[in-house]
Amino acid sequence: MSSPEVHHTTPNTTFKGIERNDKGSTVHQFLGIKYASIPARFEKAEPVDQFGGGVVDASKYGPRCPQVDVDVRHLLRIPEDFTIAPEAEDEFECLNLEITSPPVSSTSEPLPVLVWIHGGSQIVTFCSAASKICDPTKLVADSIQAGKPFIFVSINYRLNIFSFGDGKEKNLALKDQRIGIDWVRKHIAAFGGDPQNTTLAGESAGAVYAHAHLVTGPPVKRGILASGSLYLSSPLPVERGDGLIKALEAKVQQLSQASLRTAPVTVLLQALKECNVNTMWIQEEAELDNWENKPEQVDELMIGDTEYESVIWRNGVELLDGDTIAAAFNQNEQWGTKLRKMYQVTADRPTAAKLGALDIVNDARYTLPVEIVSRKLRAANKLVYNYVVDQPNPWQASSRAHHAVDLLFLFEGIDLDFNPAAKFVAREMQQRWINFVSGQAPWSTDKRFAYGPVGECKEIDEQQFAARRRVEHCKVLQEAGIDVYMPILGALTAGRISLLN
Repeated sequence: MSSPEVHHTTPNTTFKGIERNDKGSTVHQFLGIKYASIPARFEKAEPVDQFGGGVVDASKYGPRCPQVDVDVRHLLRIPEDFTIAPEAEDEFECLNLEITSPPVSSTSEPLPVLVWIHGGSQIVTFCSAASKICDPTKLVADSIQAGKPFIFVSINYRLNIFSFGDGKEKNLALKDQRIGIDWVRKHIAAFGGDPQNTTLAGESAGAVYAHAHLVTGPPVKRGILASGSLYLSSPLPVERGDGLIKALEAKVQQLSQASLRTAPVTVLLQALKECNVNTMWIQEEAELDNWENKPEQVDELMIGDTEYESVIWRNGVELLDGDTIAAAFNQNEQWGTKLRKMYQVTADRPTAAKLGALDIVNDARYTLPVEIVSRKLRAANKLVYNYVVDQPNPWQASSRAHHAVDLLFLFEGIDLDFNPAAKFVAREMQQRWINFVSGQAPWSTDKRFAYGPVGECKEIDEQQFAARRRVEHCKVLQEAGIDVYMPILGALTAGRISLLN
């Protein structure tokens, strides 16, 4: 089998990739394409548009950003005998992307492009294509079989402290991604793509970043925010970041007598581990000022959540007692008691209090933001497609439709034939994403789409939606306002998130 090649005339370079086959459909992949270079630690990346001519080997996955190891099989309940090979890591060579596409034909029309930003609490790569869990080969092959072929581009970017920086340059991940998105606009035509027909998508932290790009521009045709938005991880004051940087700087000096800028990568990762840094955030910058009121520069948006998003705080919240949870609501004299009672939080009922704490986190960080963002775009006459994922984990239904379970259905990187209900949901989700990326309505804009919970997929009306989500609770939260409920969430969740729940 000969390796596929794409000749790019602008840099006079040939990219040599690999060919794969899924149920009779041929798919080409071009891996590890470097889109930017990092001149020094914590410095802004510089675009790479020239490859020196000749042939570029695009047959192997590029390295990811160095990170503390997190076994993604825990949260996803993937069987323990499913092997994930170690992935190469390199601080300065991690800005690379992967292109998965139908075979390029000079006679075919330019294809729609989906640009994917992975999640991982802004500290790790949660489910890469290299892990097989989020390999887009099947999705692209399905698009070919459906007669709606598109190109899938995955962007790797800096994570954790390598993105956060030491106070000089902020939000390096966001800036890396912007360069990657711009690279796609400039060069995807050589791979058969239409740079004017792009869908920007992300899950969890990837959706946070995608939302940030939608409000800072430049415009894209479509967007998909899966289980995340800027309301999940809003830009935080520089002072908050300074506190984290100082703590890590002190730990690094203790470990190696070096600074954040000069210490070996292994020391930085050890500092992250010993300081229990299990999430990071976007820092406040001028372009993100007043982000809530800036228009999302997108024509169409698909947005939704899973039924049990707050699972990633479960282990941490379960360590709290009833008194501590109830006290979190006492921060607001006007609304605290009403919200506490609404979520069944009572100091002498610790089990109910823990469940209520997870419920308010779920509603305020995921369910309510879906409604806020959707209403805002509809008011701007944009097309919005809402969905809910209620199909439980394929291997452990008692884990419910938890955060990130949709990745198992969307990519189907692990065979789901053993679970017919999950398999059916996967097929539905894949086909509806394909429809959306290709410019077709995935379902009616006046209805929501429900995936599950018992293998059934269908459009639902608002009454049916209210039977699946705490709609009335969300209305009260919105009336109270973000300045009321965010301090409560902070008291309940600060430092308690984990991808190992």
